[in-house]
Amino acid sequence: MSYEVPDLTEVVAEQSHDLLFATVSGAHLYGFPSRDSDVDLRGVHVLPLAEVLGLRHGPETKERMWVRDGVEIDLVTHDVQKFCRLLTRPNGYVLEQLLSPLVVHTTDAHKELTALAKGCLTSRHGHHYRGFAVTQWRLFEKTGEIKPLLYTFRALLTGVHLMRTGEVNAHLPTLVEELDGPDYLPGLVEAKVLGEHRALAGVQHRPGPERLEADVAHWHEQLRLARETSDLPLEPPAFEEVHDFVVDLRLT
Repeated sequence: MSYEVPDLTEVVAEQSHDLLFATVSGAHLYGFPSRDSDVDLRGVHVLPLAEVLGLRHGPETKERMWVRDGVEIDLVTHDVQKFCRLLTRPNGYVLEQLLSPLVVHTTDAHKELTALAKGCLTSRHGHHYRGFAVTQWRLFEKTGEIKPLLYTFRALLTGVHLMRTGEVNAHLPTLVEELDGPDYLPGLVEAKVLGEHRALAGVQHRPGPERLEADVAHWHEQLRLARETSDLPLEPPAFEEVHDFVVDLRLT
């Protein structure tokens, strides 16, 4: 399933602070958007010195949701300092946003930060993806919807792939193929196209609860083993470089 990045040039130009970058995240990045999915736009803004050093501090996080040309847009940006603080912790969300191939707006600083991302990968990111998978599985048990089920497997397979290869891949269809994931997932991806909150019970050829539980347990175990045997370091080796990046960017 392909996805074209919408022209959001005007959205970027409307922002009150300069944007370092803006990318598309969420279901579009993960490879299973629905016809009625909103566009999760994520990025980094840069507060000027006056809003960092003075008595009135600028917003570390800015959020806005609105409808544009019939499409709901969910925009969230962090100030560069907060984003980089998260980047040097085991936070898979910001890694995926930074490295998303669905780029709406970029700068030289974005490219520089992207180059530093590899030095921010750690084996502790395995805990992040495990926690996200657990949360989404509980949501699936509560709602019975396809979306949290796909999010569960997406998190587990992204974590396994990261621990084994040191590369961030958030695209579920590709991960299923590369890691030999459950064979019913491509069918569920196609089924979700019809609606963001479509129930699994409405899918004709769906896996049973025992199969689902066994597969989720299997991939949790694969993630645990991959984390324990990963060559990734415990701490981000690029921490000082990211620190210098923030200081230099702020001063210039």
